[in-house]
Amino acid sequence: MSTELEAEPAVAREIFGDRVEVVRQFTADLAQHGEELGLIGPLELPRLWTRHVINSGLVAPLLRSGARVGDIGSGAGLPGLVLAAARPDTTLLLIEPMERRTDWLSAEAERLGLTNVEVIRARAEDVELDTWLDQATARAVSALTKLIPLTARLVKTGGELILMKGARVDHEVEAARKVIARTHLVDVEVLELGVGVVDPAETTRVFRATLD
Repeated sequence: MSTELEAEPAVAREIFGDRVEVVRQFTADLAQHGEELGLIGPLELPRLWTRHVINSGLVAPLLRSGARVGDIGSGAGLPGLVLAAARPDTTLLLIEPMERRTDWLSAEAERLGLTNVEVIRARAEDVELDTWLDQATARAVSALTKLIPLTARLVKTGGELILMKGARVDHEVEAARKVIARTHLVDVEVLELGVGVVDPAETTRVFRATLD
């Protein structure tokens, strides 16, 4: 199997518009340093754009202008750094417990000139914020039954959870019905982003709900 970086898909310019250069640089930096820093595995390079960067970028239109958005378990910056690059009109708080990852996130945000990023080293269950989040997102962190309580406690009333999930999201929603009710989430929906834009196998599924 090839371990070379995937060529940039044509759809990247459509998704990122005039921010595509910043996203290109992030992708190149992650391809260069990601494996040695334990951020991505070697098998991710041939699908780095489609599986990870485009996948994250599809969420960008869901962010509210001027919003304070938390990315829980930001890891390599997927989706946090991608969203910060795509949406300079928002503020991204990248919450990540591992020091080598927070070092990467801080250094990469500086390299990319992203002044709308704040990196916080903490576990999601321990982090204390001085201001409520308008929205919270997470990607590949845990099942909704655990993820909803972790993220909802950081978000203000009227704010949103925008949680990136896999193909079994509907099953997760059903399993989390009691948690959804206990957390006072309303307007619960599952969105499939990128339909008609990316390959059907690469669409992004998002659990979205509002805190009542």
